[in-house]
Amino acid sequence: MTSHLWPSGGRHLWPSGETSAVQSHARGHLVYAASGVLAVHTERGTSIVPANRVAWTPAGFTHHHRAHGDTDMRIVFLAPALARLIPDHPAVFLASDLAREVLLALTGPRNYDDAAPAYSRSARSRLLRVLVDELREAHEQPLHLPQPRDDRLRAIARMLYESPGDNATLAELGKTVGAGTRTLSRLFRDELGMTFYEWRTQLRIHHALVLLADGHDTIRTAAACGWANPSSFIAAFTSIIGTTPGRYRISRRTAARASRLPEPPGPSPG
Repeated sequence: MTSHLWPSGGRHLWPSGETSAVQSHARGHLVYAASGVLAVHTERGTSIVPANRVAWTPAGFTHHHRAHGDTDMRIVFLAPALARLIPDHPAVFLASDLAREVLLALTGPRNYDDAAPAYSRSARSRLLRVLVDELREAHEQPLHLPQPRDDRLRAIARMLYESPGDNATLAELGKTVGAGTRTLSRLFRDELGMTFYEWRTQLRIHHALVLLADGHDTIRTAAACGWANPSSFIAAFTSIIGTTPGRYRISRRTAARASRLPEPPGPSPG
């Protein structure tokens, strides 16, 4: 593991499975996975950050990160004047080509390599404004899986987190937690703003992104996530991610090559 930290951001090169400490910050921050897949866990739920997505965690939210696949994690903190321009809740945005290049520039060697000229304060401010403007134009992605509060929903969520391929109906799951279908359906709509089947599909897509990051192919991923056949999985994946699993894997490799920068010598900080 290699880490570079500075006042306005940081870069972590993490092996698969690496997890940060639980923490919160006085400033909101953006995280971007130049390679690999990141999970951002907050009290509101879990955001998955695949290739070409950016996750936003507002100031004060307790959170931790986990890497799936070897991950090049980039962090950019935003001052309150910029943070107020984007949502006050955890969110995931599609990263435009411009946003990606600005993120890579703001978290590149100019921050930690003495041989690279540092950005001036005014130049960094302009880049940050461009980044925020790009995010304001981007649509929030359905990659934030909200965490239920009701004990019965939390019990169902735990079961499905442990076995995302479980095809039990809501009625069958309800029997294990002592609640009827009508009650559970209402709770899903009221607490999470979606149906049970929409929530479970998002959970499965989260799991699929993790499996793809670990090198699983489309057929194995579809089966592990509960789809009866690969074509159904491809359709669901494309509707949420915006591209097929195969093209997504290619885009991950392309993004990783684009972000690969020489590392300066020296020991990793503790």
